[in-house]
Amino acid sequence: MTLPTLHQIEAAAQVVYRAFAATPQYAWGLLGEKLGSACWVKHENHTPVGAFKIRGGLTYFDQLAKRGTLPAEVISATRGNHGQSIGWAARAHGVRCTIVVPHGNSLEKNAAMRALGVKLVEHGADFQESREYAMQLATERQAHMVPSFHPDLLRGVATYWWEFFKAVPQLDVVYVPIGQGSGACAAIAARRALGARARIVGVVSAHATTYADSLAAGHVIEAPVTTQLADGMACRIADAQALAILQGELDHIVQVSDAEVAQAMRDLFACTHNVAEGAGAAAFAAAMQERTSLRGQTVGLALTGGNVDSAVFAQVLRTP
Repeated sequence: MTLPTLHQIEAAAQVVYRAFAATPQYAWGLLGEKLGSACWVKHENHTPVGAFKIRGGLTYFDQLAKRGTLPAEVISATRGNHGQSIGWAARAHGVRCTIVVPHGNSLEKNAAMRALGVKLVEHGADFQESREYAMQLATERQAHMVPSFHPDLLRGVATYWWEFFKAVPQLDVVYVPIGQGSGACAAIAARRALGARARIVGVVSAHATTYADSLAAGHVIEAPVTTQLADGMACRIADAQALAILQGELDHIVQVSDAEVAQAMRDLFACTHNVAEGAGAAAFAAAMQERTSLRGQTVGLALTGGNVDSAVFAQVLRTP
């Protein structure tokens, strides 16, 4: 799969900015003290759906419209943020939207999707089972299946890394969580497009290791998902297209435990008063794990989303 070019990313940014402005990035002093290095945070938790995914939904539907192929209905699967992205864009284009989520999914993410007009279907024990059922539904109903990884999604997601690298060109290393891979692949695309120097470190849950295992093996390796906190990284089977892009482009992979993610959520709230969901805090958790080797470097983190259920976040804050 060909990565988006600078021209395509710049054009995608104009699509995104019709919905919301560029998100901020700040060098937080207290985070820097904890990390022992200058620490910049890209606040994708500040988008209208509280996560970076909306950028991809906007550009995916924009490309459908430009090709004259907008369907009557779209179907997709999610743990929450991708579903909000597709729901937002579908509503803007007058397209019916059905999203499949696994049983036990985030109550507040489910509510947010319904508020966007999404018809929510609960099916399966994990994202992969939901995804397979969504594909079945799309075939049965002759609806358009929106994948979790696609070039038209990637060009939108790349806009946040394009913003980040332009705003802070001195970044030495950036940490990005990997769910289905669009965020990390977008970072690679933006780095190439701008000629940025930063090393890109991928972050996976230690309880959902398909990308770490697959990158090590050179081909897709299925791995069980047992994370209770990082639902945005709860992927059982790596995407082959994403894997092909990531191979050889990531500096390395860091695996973070739920305990490390929970501590990062507490740190981010205490130091910045921003709420981070599990996957949203994973980048800081990874940087903290490697803080000794980061001395003297300028570190960039993607706070990819803040959509954590209130009860879950309260429990995290109560349990240091």
